[in-house]
Amino acid sequence: MGIPVIGCSCAVCKSDNPRNSRMRTSALCTVGNQHILIDCGPDFRQQALTHHLKNIDGLILTHSHNDHTAGIDELRVLCLKSGKPIPCLLSDETAKDLKVRFDYLFVENEPYAGLLARFGMQQFEKDRGEVVFQGIRLNYFSFHQMGMRVDGIRFGDLAYVSDIKDYPETIFEDLKGIKTLVLSALRFERTKMHFSIDDAIAFAQRAGAEKTWLTHVSHDLDHEIGNDYLPPSIRIAYDGLQLEFKVDIVSD
Repeated sequence: MGIPVIGCSCAVCKSDNPRNSRMRTSALCTVGNQHILIDCGPDFRQQALTHHLKNIDGLILTHSHNDHTAGIDELRVLCLKSGKPIPCLLSDETAKDLKVRFDYLFVENEPYAGLLARFGMQQFEKDRGEVVFQGIRLNYFSFHQMGMRVDGIRFGDLAYVSDIKDYPETIFEDLKGIKTLVLSALRFERTKMHFSIDDAIAFAQRAGAEKTWLTHVSHDLDHEIGNDYLPPSIRIAYDGLQLEFKVDIVSD
């Protein structure tokens, strides 16, 4: 819901700590001169303005929930500037759901097509594997959240794993050797849809990441209180956090 939550007067929503002010989860990956956006939630417009984003070269959607896709119509201005569709990497399940949620973006011969966001779809072929997207070699692996497929993305030695709850054991093969893990965890208490803080700690330690950053944190968790509880190798992420990673670029 973002923080502060509408109508909420809890300590975190009223906090003066800027790291307790959180927009919906998204990430911008810069590789060479390529800008790849992971998810595009309802706060995308403000995020793009805050971080002076002028263009993107690709969009990766982890799944179709509203807090990860509701901002895709805001991408139309970038399509208008470039004059071409935005390459989009996603699962077949996410693509089908997207075409229901944003059906007007996919209507053929739409008279206003030149004014709409447009996407060139590239779909994951399997549940896990390797793919080249916009000249960048990526690994992907799927898991589930209340029955919905979600895809984790590995950029070389960094993995992005959001909205995880149920997962196959093969995920630890997919994460072997990572240095940085971005992992979702909602609050201290367990829920049906997300890792708790303790779930995330156990997962991160088993994955063997040198450093883990927890994202998708709710207003039930204060930034500083959460960090005091966590081991030193695991920290709570914050809006504007920048991380470095190494990834293979495929030459033409």
